[in-house]
Amino acid sequence: MDTWDIGSLIYLGLLGSVLLLWLLVHNRQSLGRTLQQAMGWVLIFLAVIAAVGLWDDIRRTALPGRAAVAAQGRIEVPRAPDGHFYLTLMVNDAPVNFMVDTGASNVVLRAEDARRAGIDTAELIYSGRANTANGMVRTAPVRLDRIGLGPVTDRNVRAWVNEGDMDQSLLGMSYLERWGRIEIAGRGLVLER
Repeated sequence: MDTWDIGSLIYLGLLGSVLLLWLLVHNRQSLGRTLQQAMGWVLIFLAVIAAVGLWDDIRRTALPGRAAVAAQGRIEVPRAPDGHFYLTLMVNDAPVNFMVDTGASNVVLRAEDARRAGIDTAELIYSGRANTANGMVRTAPVRLDRIGLGPVTDRNVRAWVNEGDMDQSLLGMSYLERWGRIEIAGRGLVLER
């Protein structure tokens, strides 16, 4: 602490003491009710201080996987509380939420996400098969006209639409390998071109 911080702390302490003394003298007839109200304000004040101090953690929990463009051609993605990395990419001008999955060979879209991206899932031929943690599922190959992450846009990206139930579309290696560098460091994922 420097001199300025100590002076500010003393000033706030004196101001708080004067206010507390005034409150006690002014309300000595109903001291019990006054103490209850004072405790309520103290708890509100402590909650605000806690929220400000924990804001980064709250933001990461409430908005997991929000990627930040750190520099031209560099994307940084924070790790979500569940340990995974999540990204929202523009697929044919539609926002699609993905879980980054380095164990997946391809980009795999949920049927709902594929429809939102303008793919007619009723016309697809589900000729492929994929082994997943939930067993064998049928898949249909598609080509995505555009897939964009921040300032980076790729065209003509091969993907698969999953016929089964999926909680999240998967961003697999067929897209990730387009990046020159993929690094997981600390609590973040870095993609660079």
